[in-house]
Amino acid sequence: MMDQTQTPILSALQESGQRSMAAFFAPGHKRGQGASPRLKQVLGTAALRSDLPELPELDNLFAPEGIIRAAQELAAAAFGAEQTWFLANGSTCGLEAAILATCNPGDKILVPRNVHRSVISGLVLAGARPVYVLPEYAPDLGLVLGVQAEAIAAALAHHPDIRAVLLVSPTYHGICSQVAAIAAIAHAHGIPLLVDEAHGAHLAFHPQLPASALAQGADLVVQSTHKVLSALSQAAMIHSQGDRIDRDRLRAALALVQSSSPNYLLLASLDAARHQIATAGESHLSDTLALALALRAQLSAIPGLSVVDLPALAAYSSVQDLDLTRISVDVSDLGLTGLAADAILHEELGVTVELPELRHLTLIVSLGNTSADGWRCLEGFRTLAERFPIQKNPSMAPAATPQMEYAEAPLSLPLVSPREAFFAPKETVRTAAAPGRISAETLSAYPPGIPTLVAGEVITPEAIAYLRTVKHQGGYVTGASDPALETLQVLSREPLRAFLG
Repeated sequence: MMDQTQTPILSALQESGQRSMAAFFAPGHKRGQGASPRLKQVLGTAALRSDLPELPELDNLFAPEGIIRAAQELAAAAFGAEQTWFLANGSTCGLEAAILATCNPGDKILVPRNVHRSVISGLVLAGARPVYVLPEYAPDLGLVLGVQAEAIAAALAHHPDIRAVLLVSPTYHGICSQVAAIAAIAHAHGIPLLVDEAHGAHLAFHPQLPASALAQGADLVVQSTHKVLSALSQAAMIHSQGDRIDRDRLRAALALVQSSSPNYLLLASLDAARHQIATAGESHLSDTLALALALRAQLSAIPGLSVVDLPALAAYSSVQDLDLTRISVDVSDLGLTGLAADAILHEELGVTVELPELRHLTLIVSLGNTSADGWRCLEGFRTLAERFPIQKNPSMAPAATPQMEYAEAPLSLPLVSPREAFFAPKETVRTAAAPGRISAETLSAYPPGIPTLVAGEVITPEAIAYLRTVKHQGGYVTGASDPALETLQVLSREPLRAFLG
């Protein structure tokens, strides 16, 4: 048992920040002495005095031997890992490093369609070839769910040369896949399971929450410690266990994708968040769950609103569990899109949610929320429901993504890898002429943020229609060189043949 009351980085940073010294090192503001007065007004002098580089007493993130090593060992013990690394570039760099650590150029990796865009970046960096598997879709709820274990097994049977499996669990909506079953399938094939658990850093610390990915046998887990715990934005962790991950290669990959000047305020916040959740996590999360459950019940009682719950998801085999601190509210019966409802709540009623979508608003309830927040939230939604009586307007319901509606098979292997598409010659064509061409862009419709087209895939009329539908309903598309979608970038035909040989 390790002493989880310690805070090695935080304590050392506090001591260094209070030392009297003539600072002839970066950053240039010299412990706040030369900082903009406006910045001082926002951050305060204490934070600026602690904005320090890798001084001798503060260790080195890429070769830790002192306080960073001690803090990471405490985190590994707390989160149930064999080894943990702190990330100052968010889960983005953790997912990129996970792919770099497990795949060589040309290797196949099984990837669900609902991955974060950082996974696509990891594929570009590593040169790995994705085999896309479709998560299950619930048309009655308008939600993308988890990935079925049977779909993973089928993919590995069809592509026995896959080198790793990547999974997103829980999703943005708190939906958890069958991680233990999928881990067993991957291990039976001798390959690791990588889990994007960005939204699940809290799961290991309360018995009423879903089991964590590490507890279910995942080999490598990336967590955004800032999303639901109390670390600063951009602070994250990556955890490893077992012998299926080459940890030396993982360290080298992390050095490639992280800044060589990590912010010690971020590292100290990881140390502090671990201390808080390890020493008082169950108590904090009991309060969080109590607030979330009360909100779920009272929001469900408001006419025109419905809250996604586990019984509604139980009919779908891909769903193992639901994180009840993640509340997805369907507002479509009010005749509103989630985007329109979000604008009213945020701009007029003082309630700001995490994720507005075409049909839903998703709230993150965490240990930072208070009962006063809960009351304000309820009053905001009650006001919204009073302004917009039940209409049940079917035009407000979003269409399913083209991957869910039109895919002929549950698996797809792009003609050109994301890395090849990134470096290949490109040209711009009118969107009407784009079907049948290979996309040079990764286009994601927000909401829900799942890539509709990934660079290297053939453009379909259905994909274009879906992107335009989302824009028409008030959403937006990221990754497009032309935000109006009048033109698209595609790979040049003749130069592409020469480029690919």
